[in-house]
Amino acid sequence: MQTNLVKNCFEKSFDKYDENAFVQKILAENLSEQIFAAKNSFDTVFEIGCGTGLLTRCINNKITFKKYFANDLTEKSKNYIAKILPEFTFIYGNAQKIKPPHNIDLLTANAVFQWFNNLDKFINYYKPYLNKNAILAFSTFGKDNFSEIQNITGLGLNYLSQQEIINILKPDFDILYTNEYKYKLDFNTPLELLAHMKNTGVNSLKKKIWSFKNVKDFCTDYMEKYENITLTYNPIIITAKFK
Repeated sequence: MQTNLVKNCFEKSFDKYDENAFVQKILAENLSEQIFAAKNSFDTVFEIGCGTGLLTRCINNKITFKKYFANDLTEKSKNYIAKILPEFTFIYGNAQKIKPPHNIDLLTANAVFQWFNNLDKFINYYKPYLNKNAILAFSTFGKDNFSEIQNITGLGLNYLSQQEIINILKPDFDILYTNEYKYKLDFNTPLELLAHMKNTGVNSLKKKIWSFKNVKDFCTDYMEKYENITLTYNPIIITAKFK
């Protein structure tokens, strides 16, 4: 993960994020419902990549907890979480390198893990900080995510399949729930599609500034390849219990 690039892109998108993050909002709702189904009360919650607080708000509405720790790559995120939670501890930095809180009962993240280059390493890093029977609950995206962008530009993240993620978790977790589906957003023009990606921070797929020609070529290629202007999301939701 190009940490600084991801940080800068998301930081710039924060003010417009909530009004554009349609799929992420749905995921936050669905994920919080599955957390509630697994357990509705926790001592210590640690949310990774809290951003503008889409998941934070859902958790706060559905679940009780004693301590809430929130992490994000951008310090600006703390201001958003402060509008949702009266008390919390903010941990700034790359979730793959920070020192997490101890005795975590719920480790959760909404639309974050797809940015990690090595999910195995991340899970192993966090295991010593988890209580026995702690809940791991997250949403991420599968291999068909942004398939239109991948087909036209060749750009994309190293998405894992649902089964690959389950295989990583199985040695140390009991899988409680898993679901994968596809969700298509419709746009009037390819330019609208690109604006949507920019406003949700995911224009950080590659360290490259697109020129006018790049944008024009993308729009032309898109119209030639696709009859309808859509952007495919491929969400995966998983909850699991630490053995």
